[in-house]
Amino acid sequence: MDYRREIDGLRALAVLPVILFHAGFEMFSGGFVGVDVFFVISGYLITTIILSELEQGKFSIVNFYERRARRILPALFLVMLICIPFAWFWLLPSDIMDFSQSLVAVSVFASNILFWRKSGYFDTAAELKPLLHTWSLAVEEQYYVLFPLFLMLFWKLGKRWILVTLGLVFVASLAVAQWAAYAKPAAAFYLLPTRGWELLIGAFAAFYLSKANRKEFGKGLSEVAGWLGVALIMYSVFAYSKTTPFPGFYALVPTIGTVLIILFATQQTTVGKFVGNKAFVGVGLISYSAYLWHQPLFAFARHRSFDNPTHNVFLLLSLASLLLAFLSWRFVESPFRNKKKFSRVSIFLTSTFLSACFISVGLSGHLSNGFSEYRSPALQAIYSVPDVASSFCHTKGLRTVKELNAGDFCKVGNGVESLAVIGDSHAGALFTYMDSFLSQRSISAFAVSGGFCAPLLNGFDAGENCREATEAAFSQIVKNPKVRTVILIAEWANYTKGFRDNDTPQAWKDYDGKASTPSENVVVFRRSFLKTLEFLEKHNKEVVLVYPVPEFPLPANNFVAKQVLLKGLSLSSAASLLPTISTNSYLERNAEVFAVFNEVKGTVKELEVEHFFCRNQQCFQFFDGVPLYSDTNHLNITGAKMLVPEIFRLVGIDSQLD
Repeated sequence: MDYRREIDGLRALAVLPVILFHAGFEMFSGGFVGVDVFFVISGYLITTIILSELEQGKFSIVNFYERRARRILPALFLVMLICIPFAWFWLLPSDIMDFSQSLVAVSVFASNILFWRKSGYFDTAAELKPLLHTWSLAVEEQYYVLFPLFLMLFWKLGKRWILVTLGLVFVASLAVAQWAAYAKPAAAFYLLPTRGWELLIGAFAAFYLSKANRKEFGKGLSEVAGWLGVALIMYSVFAYSKTTPFPGFYALVPTIGTVLIILFATQQTTVGKFVGNKAFVGVGLISYSAYLWHQPLFAFARHRSFDNPTHNVFLLLSLASLLLAFLSWRFVESPFRNKKKFSRVSIFLTSTFLSACFISVGLSGHLSNGFSEYRSPALQAIYSVPDVASSFCHTKGLRTVKELNAGDFCKVGNGVESLAVIGDSHAGALFTYMDSFLSQRSISAFAVSGGFCAPLLNGFDAGENCREATEAAFSQIVKNPKVRTVILIAEWANYTKGFRDNDTPQAWKDYDGKASTPSENVVVFRRSFLKTLEFLEKHNKEVVLVYPVPEFPLPANNFVAKQVLLKGLSLSSAASLLPTISTNSYLERNAEVFAVFNEVKGTVKELEVEHFFCRNQQCFQFFDGVPLYSDTNHLNITGAKMLVPEIFRLVGIDSQLD
């Protein structure tokens, strides 16, 4: 196929916004759409090559995968290899385990599936995963397992039937993407069925431009359409944000913009000359390597820093990613594309060997819990305490509506069922110790919890059938005569002020489906809370209300562990550096909650928790070098041991067996 400068320039328009978005520059809030631009480009280029070879009768699936291996693997393997020593020295065991899993997934082009599965409530933040960006490579390679085979098998039927079939796939993929962008956003973002239509847009452009008898576009139309394409991409880069539902219909803006440039921008147009200028083309040539380098640089910088690196640091790292990209393009990418230097056999054998090596290292890191046995005793002690992410029953606590309506509850304890514990993840943080505590006393409790899922009737909709499942749980519990007491535990201020450290309070949906404004949150919370207590009282259920625990600015375990790992401090010295919050801050965060709680004083049993965690007007995550929290707000099992006996003492269950 003929070389098109504007395609390389278009790659620059894709990779630079991605880098600046991941660097945290707010102006490029929609920079993630650069990946969508890449998908369209890839669909166009690969389809163009395949069509040309099929029409000449010389397409070979082996040649196709050889080209893909030469293009993708050398630079990818180099980046993975260089990441390993930095992961060893700078990452905590839990992060090494995540990194190890990604080594395996990247090696088999399944990292998009891994990161989708690991995008849950307690998983590592995306910006801390060095190989997160490889999800897009996995999507492409999964697509290219199917697409060339499809063209080979159906080529004899003619282009018309191929295009009809691909058109149906396109419509189905786009429809699923639009639905999933709202209903299953993580799956929508990472998986091939919701991304395939973007590659197909590029494929359709290739089919059109491959027509021998196609009509040439006029210069005026080409100019207008080409500049419109640039405008659409730039609009999405600057106007979109993390809150934009993606990749449904909103993704049509950058992808249509991309295909307009592909179709209309040539070197005979001003838009083609603009996109194909020397600077853009230069960046475009190294764009693949730049894409590979930027995320590990940013992720390891965040891991190595005790505070989030500044914009100046990220700007330097962005420039470093371009410098490294040039070096790897010049000395790795280009040589491996030369068939005279590296034969097909050497490419396949080397790729297989290195993949096996990465898989072996990854499996070792996973099976050894991040090589934790090689870490200092102080570091091992921090992670030896079970936390909420591994809490008994928490991940199963919020059953489906169907399961709950059938009475299929998760349970803690072992024995007579006389209790129910309903809450969000703050309840789940207590389940492991609750199970042990109640089992010793031959008692069991129904356990229901879900992240950001308030234990309230007709209350808040946090997604994933939260409201419906909670109401189903309450309905079944009040029907059960064995359950005498219902215990409510939550991070209550989430439902009045909004998520912690969030400048804009979350707007929730009330029972009538109407979204509340932040200023209405307290009204909605109060109405739902009082309605819940009224419902339980009507069915003669005793209520125990557990007050919220303090919330902190930094995750306890990770902060202390980084001090131990990177500075070599003792556990007690590291814990002493952990920031505290004032008791007044705790009271202010929960002021609206406590005002509502005060309305029901004397009608329910209450456990105030301030005195467990706050002394001398300061609240702590560590006491005497012992961690009570696993992160910024969830108690670990040590913290749970402080609260659980007091909770059950309120309902007449003593703690003498402990």
